[in-house]
Amino acid sequence: MSQVTTLGEVRAQVEQKSLNHWDDYIPVKDIQFVGLQKNMIHGDEHVMRSAAQRAICNRLGVPIQYLQKCDPLLQAVNLNEWLPKERNDNLFVRFDGNDIRAIFTPRYKPIDNLQVLDRLYEQGYDDDNKIQCSLDDEFFMLNIPDKEKSFQVRHGDQMEPGISIGNSEVGMSSLTIAAFVLRLICTNGLISKSSVESSYRHVSHRILNEFPQVLNQVTMDLNQQRDQWEISADSHVDNPEGTIRSFNRQYNLDKQETEAVDWAWSQESGETMFDIVNTYTKAAQHPQLPSESEYQLQKVGGNILAMMN
Repeated sequence: MSQVTTLGEVRAQVEQKSLNHWDDYIPVKDIQFVGLQKNMIHGDEHVMRSAAQRAICNRLGVPIQYLQKCDPLLQAVNLNEWLPKERNDNLFVRFDGNDIRAIFTPRYKPIDNLQVLDRLYEQGYDDDNKIQCSLDDEFFMLNIPDKEKSFQVRHGDQMEPGISIGNSEVGMSSLTIAAFVLRLICTNGLISKSSVESSYRHVSHRILNEFPQVLNQVTMDLNQQRDQWEISADSHVDNPEGTIRSFNRQYNLDKQETEAVDWAWSQESGETMFDIVNTYTKAAQHPQLPSESEYQLQKVGGNILAMMN
């Protein structure tokens, strides 16, 4: 679940999580699977975390849903059968201690969360900056509001715009920078659908070199946020629950995310688009959601708000 904290505290958490991280290029011939959850590299056994399991199944073309129904012996037979057909001689493997947290092709260029934080410090942010953050082993979300740009929507509802950064060190998403709005009354966060949203796959470090320009472009997009919020507050919805079900299907929300939306609707229910947008941003605060789902729900809220023109 996302928390309101400081940039310095987030950096300390990221550094702690990174203590045992290391990477290596592993010859395919030196890998032997003993199941979906374990393999042997150079004779040493390693636990495969969920992101690594999904990645290797995708690389080898073996459906993970099928393997999860098999016993470890049959899993190993399938994986070891297709592994020699991998077209790369080496795979780029990311470790956390003895665990394998991700597997990529040699083309992958890692962008770690610490590198992203370093770029923020270079742009003038510091340890005391108040931020909203969600961090787990697979996804990193960082929202930085700017109180100097705050505005109000109906009945003094205070909003603070800013920037949002999403990153995954294990391939769950590319590095993304977008506009962001924090609703102060309940700390709901919304990630805007922005014409200058920047998303870079991890096959180069170009975004790190262009970081200042990307931040400036995203910040410029914040100017239209106030008008969209005002329009949403004045936009009546005849069947809000049916509208929410339609959005759930449109944005392919999974079962856990849909349940979070239902939980949020019981608290945000109303008859305007403002209430529907805030249902999705509230859903992102559900305590059982992984960080990637929180980020997804905040983006859904932003996509719906972008319809208000």
